[in-house]
Amino acid sequence: MVQRSRFLGLDVHKDTIAAAICEETGRPQSYGTIANDPAAIRKLVRAVGGGTAIRLVAAYEAGPTGFVLQRQLARLRVECLVAAPSLMPRPAGERVKTDRRDALLLARLLRSGDLTPVWIPDETHEALRDLVRARADAKVDLLRARHRLAKFLLRKGLAPPVRTQLGSIKYQAWLKPLRFPSPNEETVFQDYGGAVDQAVQRVRRLESELRRAAEHSPHLHLIAALQCLRGIAFLTAVTIVAEAGDLRRFKGARQFMAYTGLVPSEHSSGDAVHRGPITKTGNALLRHVLGEAAHHARHRPGVAGNLRQRQAGVPRQLIDLAWNAQQRLHLRYRHLSARLGRPRALTAVARELAGFVWALGQLPAAVA
Repeated sequence: MVQRSRFLGLDVHKDTIAAAICEETGRPQSYGTIANDPAAIRKLVRAVGGGTAIRLVAAYEAGPTGFVLQRQLARLRVECLVAAPSLMPRPAGERVKTDRRDALLLARLLRSGDLTPVWIPDETHEALRDLVRARADAKVDLLRARHRLAKFLLRKGLAPPVRTQLGSIKYQAWLKPLRFPSPNEETVFQDYGGAVDQAVQRVRRLESELRRAAEHSPHLHLIAALQCLRGIAFLTAVTIVAEAGDLRRFKGARQFMAYTGLVPSEHSSGDAVHRGPITKTGNALLRHVLGEAAHHARHRPGVAGNLRQRQAGVPRQLIDLAWNAQQRLHLRYRHLSARLGRPRALTAVARELAGFVWALGQLPAAVA
């Protein structure tokens, strides 16, 4: 018996889900709004599933609700696509937006095959990604805490010695003997200092948990292989793996570069071609760590110190690719910085570094 397909568009919010149904032919119809809870979703699937004679396919936009709904529908044996919101085609003349219309649009686009799915990590990989993002948030909070303390001291006419970096041993030694005559000022100073200490401990705790989680990750070999590249140590490598997953899912280096948002935007019409700044439409954290790693291309190629230790015992195939990356990226930086300036050169180098990361992820030695 040939199954007939039925398409279900879902506009998902924290408390409610607007649903629309679309058959293989005809206009989509609104089903109404249900509560966003497992019991209501099971009832919806039973009502519209139609038994074994109908193949039910659902879709909703990726957003803050994550992949909980997709996993529940998968357990109910419903195919579910999570669509990339930025790549959804929308009518140019549409001026009214409601949950009902969004659900109808999703059902219609699902039937026509015009939705672009996002990558859905498994629960273990998503937990690793959550840990990586928690550590990134902790670093932001640490920087804010340090800035609050530094600005308080500046208001009191106190500044650290020249070329003293915030958080360094020299900076901590300068802070330690500071005292204030006013009890209120001393309380503020101790509170800001305590916030910095707590933020430091939080970052260290999360980094320790990241190392423990990486040891049990199925991508452990890839994390180790990425550290052969100059500028990519453990934290950068685990961030790349957590955000991108298995690099073999990208068909080519250009697709991975586009995923990072490091490719230039373009507006061309007829003979006129205009290329603008990078798109920034991809993964922001991935783009950030690649941009930080690109700074190492300023230095002459070489293998020493921590990089030599990271490459110890690594297959020769990976080391050769890493050496080629060093030479290529250094030459690109020198050429482009002289012509375009340092910021644009570093962006271009980060884009090419993404290409080398993709190439390394295709080697059997990196995914064994």
